[in-house]
Amino acid sequence: MVEHLVGRIAAAFAPPEAFNIVGIRTRGEALAQRLTQLLASRGYCQIGRGVLDITLYRDDLSEIGPRPMVRPTHLDISIDEKPLLLVDDVLFTGRSVRSALDLLADFGRPSVIRLAVLVDRGGRELPIHADFAGLMLSDVPPDHRVNVRLRETDGKDEISVEPRA
Repeated sequence: MVEHLVGRIAAAFAPPEAFNIVGIRTRGEALAQRLTQLLASRGYCQIGRGVLDITLYRDDLSEIGPRPMVRPTHLDISIDEKPLLLVDDVLFTGRSVRSALDLLADFGRPSVIRLAVLVDRGGRELPIHADFAGLMLSDVPPDHRVNVRLRETDGKDEISVEPRA
């Protein structure tokens, strides 16, 4: 599935073109790293990497608990006037992506922002769509979760649909 995603991204960006890949913590970060490595093996050599922690930008911060875990955002790259590929594991309501866009605006202005997700499960609450999706799921009940597990964070690659706990 990641290979399919890489193929679609490679068709949209030319190998000599400089662009940035920024992952949303946690699994978006791991997925962005994989995409960067796979694109590098295809001749892409001008890829900047970054990581966003959107915790403080979430509109449901009060629901997370009194002491949410905030990890650092790493954007030691120039994002101004360069294309940026924003990466996350699952796209559902669009609220995480909106939070990421708000955070990115604090760091600069990319020439264009494209969104890549491993799974698009539908159910948007905001007018946000993925430019690149590895898997489209259109029949996930609203009371279910799509769980993505990645080797880097969970020890195995797996996508499952489960009832919310």
